[in-house]
Order: sequence, then structure tokens, then C-alpha cells
Amino acid sequence: MVISTSRRSRIEPFHAMDVLAEANRLRQQGVDVISMAVGQPSGSAPAAVREAASAALIRGQIGYTDALGIAVLRRAIAAHYAEHYGVEVAPARVVVTTGSSAAFNLAFLAMFDVGDRVAITSPGYPAYRNILAALGLEAVEIELGEEGYLTAELLEQAHRAAPLAGVLFASPANPTGAVIPEAELGRILERTRALGIAAISDEIYHRLAYAAPDVTALVFGEDAVVINSFSKYYCMTGWRIGWMVVPEELVRPIERLQQSLYISAPELSQVAACEAFGATAELEAIKDSYRQSRVMLLRRLPELGFRIAAPMDGAFYAYCDVSAHTNDSMEFARRMIAEAHVAATPGHDFDVANGNRFMRFSYAGSVREIETAMQRLADWLR
Repeated sequence: MVISTSRRSRIEPFHAMDVLAEANRLRQQGVDVISMAVGQPSGSAPAAVREAASAALIRGQIGYTDALGIAVLRRAIAAHYAEHYGVEVAPARVVVTTGSSAAFNLAFLAMFDVGDRVAITSPGYPAYRNILAALGLEAVEIELGEEGYLTAELLEQAHRAAPLAGVLFASPANPTGAVIPEAELGRILERTRALGIAAISDEIYHRLAYAAPDVTALVFGEDAVVINSFSKYYCMTGWRIGWMVVPEELVRPIERLQQSLYISAPELSQVAACEAFGATAELEAIKDSYRQSRVMLLRRLPELGFRIAAPMDGAFYAYCDVSAHTNDSMEFARRMIAEAHVAATPGHDFDVANGNRFMRFSYAGSVREIETAMQRLADWLR
């Protein structure tokens, strides 16, 4: 029997994960590799989160939940918006998801039809492009200017060239760490309403901004879909737990999709996540380590000939122009991991057109690891 593959499965690999796999392979051989390839926090999930999970396991009652999530977690998420942003969100508009990845799937399926054109930014998170392609949607990549973030003007230019059904933007952004200023975010959402473009705001790096307070798209109205996750600030990547805040009209459509695609997010992770919002002191200590690494990288990367290509105002990434050393960041990444034992992600993941000149360095690891990585690169590049 001949097995054929679908066109929708022929998407680009996520090269960051390929680099991580190579780092893990070398580690299994006893090689001391420092990975700056993926956005994986070095800190553990908060103690209260782990204790809640342990207690739930002892009780042993782990099963399906309502498709939209357990009520106590939906209320906790709604309370977080009131406390952190000063925005009232009805718990009924909160959807708990299997990580932010499931939230993107649900949003795209609920909001768009096959063939619809959805704008994303370039450089940008590669899974946006790949998920859109797998679902039969057209990803329209908007090349960013020197600011490093989407603007209302760039969005309108793309819409005038050919009408858009939607736009997805992130602030802070992956891979650059750039933050959309509050006034510009307001202009973007004002423009989406005027042009009839559905807006999705990826806020999974909120609480990891260094220069300005977080601003959620919900400040400007209830019509945007907001996606967030417990993975990054809350150090819960492997727990696969995220959430959405959606307009009332989308709650039931998303619930129907969730029932069939995922049934529900894992109950164990939902129970544990209820404790995450009370662990701010513990989590801020971890954020302080990112802050130290960020300050160090702002100095060290340019010294090594890696020009920082966008403001590192949030998240835990430095997106660098490496053209002083190479015009092939894929090959450079392979050599770096093999010879310097430092893993970083080639820019092709984030920018298909120009990524050959760029690399992303994650500073989600410990300060000591990042310092050691910089010294290894300095020695290697001599």
C-alpha cells in the first residue's frame, strides 16, 4: 500500500525544535551543550502549583472537564484581568485550552473559512504560518519596519493590497521581544474595526516586559480575541495549559470545536494552574534573572558582532543580525552547536525571506548558563 501525504502536512519544520533535538542528542553523548534555542524557562513551576497537582494525583480523580474549562480556573483568570490590567472580564468569556497552540487552532477555525487571508508579521512565530497553512488559510506576512512591531499603517497597507479577513499580532513578540506601544495598539484595534478585520492578540509573553507595563487588547474593547498561556511567565511549558478571552458570540462555536478536537484541557494542569496567580513573588524572582541576562546580552552580543535587530523590550529573546559572520544562519547554527556547543535558532524559522541573516538567542536559561554561552561564542569566534 502506498501512503500519500496531504498538501496541508507539507509545512516547514519548526527549526528551533530541530536544534533542540540536536542539543539533546549531543547531551546524551556526554557533550555539555548550552541551549539558547527555545523559549523554555529554566525555573520550575511555582511550589503551590506543584503542590496542588500532587494533591490532585493523590485524590486520583483526574478526568474530563467541561470543554470550556473548570469554573474555578475560569474565575481565577477573569480575576487576573481585573487585578493586573484593571479590565473586567466575565468568566463566561474565558476558554481554557491545551496550551496556546490549541487556542490558535480554535481561534482560526472559529473565525475564518478556508482560503481566508490572515495577516501575521515577519519576523514572527513560525507556528502561526504553519497552522494557518495546515488549516487551508492564507498567511499574509507583513514585513516590519525599524520599530520592530506592527503598526496600524502597515496593517492598512496590507489590507489595501488585498483584503484581509483577520490579523494576528504578538506583544511582546517572538522572536524579537518588541512591544507594541499602548497608543499604537489602540490605533491597530481602531483600524481593524474600521476595516472589518478580525483581531487576535497573542499575549503569552505578558508579565515579561521590562520597559513598560503590560497592556491587553481588551483595554480597547471586547471584540478582539486574546490568547495567553501559563507556559512562559508561569514556567509551566510542559503542563500544556493556556487560555483565551473571546467575544460572547464566539464562546459557543469555540466550545463546539473544543468538544470534538480536544474534549478539554488536562484536568490536572487546570487544577494546578489555579494556584499560579498567587505565586507572583516566586515568579518575579525568576524574571529578575531574565532581566540580568538581558542587560548582559545587550552589551555582549554586539561585542561579538551580533547586531541586535529589534528592541528587546519583553519576552526573553534577542533577535540578531549575524551577517558580519555568515549569510547562512542555518549552517552557522549547525557549526555553533557542533563546535562551540551553544544552540541558537536560525532566523529562517521566523522570516522565510531574510532569515538567512538572522538568529534568535533565548535567554530563558540561568544567568550563569547565558554568561558561559557568551564566553564560548567569544572563544569560538576569535
